[in-house]
Amino acid sequence: MTHPTDTTAPDTIVLVHGLWMTPRSWRGWKERFEAKGYTVLTPGYPGFEIEVEALRENPEIIADLTVPETVDHIAAHIEALPRLPIIMGHSFGGTLTQLLLARGLGASAVVVDSAPTEGVRVNPPSQVKSLFPALKNPANFRKAVGFTPSEFHYAFANTLPREESDAVWQEFAIPAPGHWVWAYGLIANFKPGKQETWVDYSADRAPLLFIGGEKDHIMPPSVNRSNAKHYAKSPAITEYYEFPGRSHWICAEPGWEEVADHALAWALAHATPATVPSV
Repeated sequence: MTHPTDTTAPDTIVLVHGLWMTPRSWRGWKERFEAKGYTVLTPGYPGFEIEVEALRENPEIIADLTVPETVDHIAAHIEALPRLPIIMGHSFGGTLTQLLLARGLGASAVVVDSAPTEGVRVNPPSQVKSLFPALKNPANFRKAVGFTPSEFHYAFANTLPREESDAVWQEFAIPAPGHWVWAYGLIANFKPGKQETWVDYSADRAPLLFIGGEKDHIMPPSVNRSNAKHYAKSPAITEYYEFPGRSHWICAEPGWEEVADHALAWALAHATPATVPSV
């Protein structure tokens, strides 16, 4: 494995969290990568500098957030770095990672159980059921929408016993901006013109690995495979790898270390030479 003291390789890893989560969800990966000598950044979305408990009490911060301002916020962290980093994103953080790569940021990237970018029209029944709490009422478009412990267990942590899933919900879960869920769940693929999650699938960009979890309900493997295939006309490297028996909680459920190590090894093996990020 390439070591961060190699001046031609990335020395920083940027971890981008998804919806219903905060940077707290990357705790294990951050500690593991830092132990290997890397600088690890876990930027929150704008306004997410406060803790999980405070966000639950002040959900309007979440409800009013937009995708473009979030991408700009994370991009600013990357553009301040002396070298292009590895970017890794989970769930909607995978969507954000793809948008960041489209800007020319990142030496390589890994998206784990990624939410789709515009044009991915695969919607398996388990995904529809998982997103139903947000999509069942049009009024949720303007709200921050959370999961109940039962809904969270089905959508996120279905491979865990219910008691363990409830503990995860209590420690990590927050509401998500309803209009983001509607955007990738319904609007983006049917509204005319380019939407907030549009990318040019034919453009060149840094190498990108999609990781899917076999048992993921909310972002099933079929969604990630379809998203990866949309890049077929791009000259850039795009690959897909699937972990058997893993849920959407893949980054923290038992055995997460194997996923983290695979992601890092691939990202280092395929990283472009370290350069100053384009602004």
